[in-house]
Amino acid sequence: MTKTAAIIGGGVIGGGWAARFLLNGWNVMLYDPDPQAERKMAEVLANARHALPMLYDLAMPAEGTLLHAKTVADAVRDADFIVESVPERLDLKHKVYAQIEAAAKPETIIGSSTSGFKPSELQEGALRPDRILVTHPFNPVYLLPVIEVVPSPVNSDASVETAKAVLVSLGLHPLHVRAEIDAHIADRFLEAVWREALWLIKDGVATTQEIDDVIRYGFGLRWAQMGLFETYRIAGGEAGMRHFIEQFGPCLSWPWTKLMDVPELTDELIDQIADQSDAQSGSLSIRELERLRDNNLVAIMRALKGQNAAAGKLLNKHQAKMAAPVQAGAGPITVFRRIIPIDWTDYNGHMNESRYGQVFSDAADEIMKLVGADAEYIGSGMSYFTVDIRIRFLAEALAGDAVYVESRVLEGKGKKLRVYSEMFREDGTMLSSGEQLLIHVNLETRRACEPVDVVRDKVEALAAAHAALPRPEDAL
Repeated sequence: MTKTAAIIGGGVIGGGWAARFLLNGWNVMLYDPDPQAERKMAEVLANARHALPMLYDLAMPAEGTLLHAKTVADAVRDADFIVESVPERLDLKHKVYAQIEAAAKPETIIGSSTSGFKPSELQEGALRPDRILVTHPFNPVYLLPVIEVVPSPVNSDASVETAKAVLVSLGLHPLHVRAEIDAHIADRFLEAVWREALWLIKDGVATTQEIDDVIRYGFGLRWAQMGLFETYRIAGGEAGMRHFIEQFGPCLSWPWTKLMDVPELTDELIDQIADQSDAQSGSLSIRELERLRDNNLVAIMRALKGQNAAAGKLLNKHQAKMAAPVQAGAGPITVFRRIIPIDWTDYNGHMNESRYGQVFSDAADEIMKLVGADAEYIGSGMSYFTVDIRIRFLAEALAGDAVYVESRVLEGKGKKLRVYSEMFREDGTMLSSGEQLLIHVNLETRRACEPVDVVRDKVEALAAAHAALPRPEDAL
């Protein structure tokens, strides 16, 4: 039976919650008095439909049904889980809880998206305070997995576990905050960074972009895959976290920041941090943690590279400067040399077959550039599309292998461009071959057409030069 979630408040966070529930197969009753609520929700949902399913390698559940309720009571009456995402005003939240409790099933959990209020503050005056707790998400809710689950002493273990079970079923990671505290865990941490950033700007030390660059090109990448303490454990070298604290602990008393209220690093606190760090990461050596970190960073930055964003944009610029022009000749053309990256390997530890297709696609791109079908040409509305490819897999390629690809033009006439490529390990071992048929197209009509004269002439010249080479035995 399909479950129903009620979302009270359809702003950025409430809309993200609704999308997360809907795309995981729940029906959603959304209440928001904003006359633009339906439009805004549709736009958030469009983004979620685009993004969330791409995280998975299988089809997600059939999407639930979204209904816009006219009142809070209509939204919550049949709900199996309720999310409150109204503005951060305690009086408003209390008013909403009173309306919810008057209409909802008594056993239904109410999770608040509040980023600052403690659950005991939310529960003041409630009929069933045990059913109200904090479930604080991060934007975009439909993509980021962590949810701070904060109960008060009046919340039963059963209520907390029920809430956590629902969140886990949505693909979320409930972080159980064991003690009530203003702003919970994450926002206290972010607030400290935010305050220091404001001081750096006010004092003329840095601009907003410079601060963002420090994060996205530096420690933000490390935090994304290892967090704070595991990152610092590695910084401590083979002696681990205890050594890191001994090295850098004294800095806490120096006037580096505007935030000078720090705990004293007593032996007891050092032991507590070191022991927790050992429990968290101690099963891996520092060298193993470094290799894991490096592999993760490569995968993250290569993903950013594909989007030409942040550190990936820097890589693309640097790569363009490094690239030497491909030289045509009478023999096979060495179109590129490269290292097989970690994100190209699969559960067998070798390069996935789809990546062989990537190699030969990249090879064809280099041939296209060589004949003048480059970025400027594509921008003018013309290009080549691959319509057929045949790949032979001859040997394994592993992450870290140095490889090179040699290509030749087997056919170049009219709309057709047939490219044959071979991939070799640097020791000369042939790993794979690929033969591609590309057809010249008009990008506006998406139909085949003749290339411009200068491109056609270069294609035909390459085909003529390579016709003198022995034809590959496996070529069509």
